[in-house]
Amino acid sequence: MWEDLMRAACLMLVIEGLLPAIAPERWRQTVAALATANPATIRQVGIGCMLLGATALFYYHR
Repeated sequence: MWEDLMRAACLMLVIEGLLPAIAPERWRQTVAALATANPATIRQVGIGCMLLGATALFYYHR
């Protein structure tokens, strides 16, 4: 189980690093836009992403 968790964490880091590596200026603009965004909007997007990921994981792992 711990090995799977470490693999998932490593994959998350790879995915998180893709945008800054491919388009650093666009990434900078996105981060700046997030800094001024409404916290409720950021929370809703985060919850939506978590639900999407959990749903995809549920169907993938069946």
